Amino acid sequence: MRHSCAFSTYFLLVVFLVPSDGKPKVPALFIFGDSSLDVGCNNNLKTYAKANYFPYGRDFENHIPTGRFCNGKLTIDYASENLGFTSHQPAYSTLNIKGDNLLNGASFASSGSGYHDTTAKLWNVFTLNEQLEFFKDYQRELIRITGKPNALSIISGGIYLVGGGSGDFILNYYINPLHYTAYSPYQFSDILMQCYSNFIQKLYALGARKIGVPSLVPIGCFPVVITLHGFPSYKCVSKFNNVAIYFNQKLNSTSQKLLKMLPGLNLKVLETYQLFYNIVNKPSQYGFTEARKGCCGIGLIEVSIFCNQEAIGTCVDASQYVFWDSIHPTDAFNKIMSAHLLSEASPLLS
Repeated sequence: MRHSCAFSTYFLLVVFLVPSDGKPKVPALFIFGDSSLDVGCNNNLKTYAKANYFPYGRDFENHIPTGRFCNGKLTIDYASENLGFTSHQPAYSTLNIKGDNLLNGASFASSGSGYHDTTAKLWNVFTLNEQLEFFKDYQRELIRITGKPNALSIISGGIYLVGGGSGDFILNYYINPLHYTAYSPYQFSDILMQCYSNFIQKLYALGARKIGVPSLVPIGCFPVVITLHGFPSYKCVSKFNNVAIYFNQKLNSTSQKLLKMLPGLNLKVLETYQLFYNIVNKPSQYGFTEARKGCCGIGLIEVSIFCNQEAIGTCVDASQYVFWDSIHPTDAFNKIMSAHLLSEASPLLS
């Protein structure tokens, strides 16, 4: 059976995490970040950084493109299901009716965003600080419909997921002369760490206590990076991956400082780099046959508007592919990663 080991891990996590009474393990999930976590917050924006059109979503429920940069579900969707939620956390900025839709949390993540505000501004999407403003609005709505004591219980007991970094480099630093002529990628990482630290402190001030932060994946293994920067070997580009490794070291050390600084904070860096790297470089061990190119089109550069219904050569079976487009993984990959992330996040669930 394809992905049999991943399925076994997935099943065991479902059994372990979902209480016998059927209630979710945590009261709510709150999601901030970029396209790896965006479930449709950009759908109403005038931006190229959205995916509410085919073939995105072709393998999602009812084959509907929702704004997820994937053929199906994101890691956060699988994580939500494994934690016992019967519906995915909604994209807050596109909710027509809030009310009870807010009780399980919400997603504020915006594709094209990142830790640095200029990343989002380049793509006309929501910065992390703007996502935080949505969260403040969410809190007011939650208090209105549940009362302050219940709202505070949901806010303090919920799990917060904050993801960024990929867009800061791929969609900002490496294409923005204002940054790459002024700073080395390592210096830019240090700047991003200050942005990250400021955001966590603001989130903490709004009541967040259990925060999971995925590490930066090996961005040098994205098909688009290999295509543009990997000639002639067409393997993962080491200079990009070395930046990711440095970034993750700084992420860990900065997070340790935040834990000492903020009483009662439970902050966990969720390691993703190594598993991502292993899958890309040994895909057959995880049930995949293609890790060099994405499913959409020829899979070497297509992403966003270039991944569309007219894209030539889009694969039939995306479950054989690590990548859906030239940056974002497939549903099959996300299912494996979600099980790993939940294992990493276990200290937040106690």
